[in-house]
Amino acid sequence: MSADRISRRTFAGGIAALAAVRRAGAQGYAGLGATADGFAKVTPGKTLAFPADHGPHPEFRIEWWYLTANLVDASGAACGLQWTLFRQATQPGPQGEGWANQQVWMAHAAVTRADTHRINELFSRGGVGQAGVTAKPFSAWIDDWAMNGSEHTEDRTLAPLTLKAAGTDFSYALTLEADRPVALQGDGGYSRKSERGQASYYYSQPFYRARGTLSIDDGTVDVSGQAWMDREWSSQPLDADQTGWDWLSLHLASGDKLMLYRLRQKDGQNYPFGNWISAAGDTHMIAGDDIQMSPKATAEVAGHKLPVEWQIAIPSRSFSILCKPLNPKAWMGTGFSYWEGPISFAGTHDGVGYLELTGY
Repeated sequence: MSADRISRRTFAGGIAALAAVRRAGAQGYAGLGATADGFAKVTPGKTLAFPADHGPHPEFRIEWWYLTANLVDASGAACGLQWTLFRQATQPGPQGEGWANQQVWMAHAAVTRADTHRINELFSRGGVGQAGVTAKPFSAWIDDWAMNGSEHTEDRTLAPLTLKAAGTDFSYALTLEADRPVALQGDGGYSRKSERGQASYYYSQPFYRARGTLSIDDGTVDVSGQAWMDREWSSQPLDADQTGWDWLSLHLASGDKLMLYRLRQKDGQNYPFGNWISAAGDTHMIAGDDIQMSPKATAEVAGHKLPVEWQIAIPSRSFSILCKPLNPKAWMGTGFSYWEGPISFAGTHDGVGYLELTGY
């Protein structure tokens, strides 16, 4: 890669994005509570359409394609991986050409075992072909990291796909298959995030079956398991007084799936929400007052005290579990930092999943 390419990507892309995040730090986690004048607004009643909504929405300020996978190797040892592509617009309006394009792309990749957690981060300015997303045939990429479909990829399932990413001391390559359609979160894809009306458009594919290889240092192993992808876009997904979130995606041994989050506010209140997705793919919203999320143990990581063990209960479903991390040190020391790692859980239901903690 040429020095000019590195320089332009770093200073015209990554540094600009991080500076904007830090300036907006008081307006919700990562500036996601900042006002978004001039950008498109999320409103209830929109019907999500595929394949178009698998692709980018540049009229909105922020969006992401976010995949986590709970895997095991041939010996049965657990591991996890993350692949995320973020798009953020630095200003609203018509799209600029080439280096004048206002879209900034950022990607995170991570692998986690009980004994290690490895991460990498990439940046690119939009408009120059180094990063982007196309809806059909589906492709999401930044440099040589890619989540790609083919002529065989179905719009309703967003499968099959291939996935790859690498860092200096790790790499992975997976194939992803699914036979159930994507699941709409919230009310038909309209996901409310506060009592004041902040919201996003949000859907998931929680039914991926994953298989491939994972390399850490000089060792390569075959891995297989389950993966979950979240697709979300908005212009102001948080209110200014919301400091971060605690989010879980859970693969139940029964085949059902469960997404839960609580958005934390400066006054100590929380805004919780859940979605129970049956093994057949049917979705059932869970009211906030039916969700109990209680931290049970913390870990000190990178100077932060983080609640990495959780007791979760949904009384209406006789659901009560204790979640524990595979690696309590799964800190993402990226431009905006957070905790993200694989978990297992037991109680009335057993399974595996992922936990994300931001704003601590």
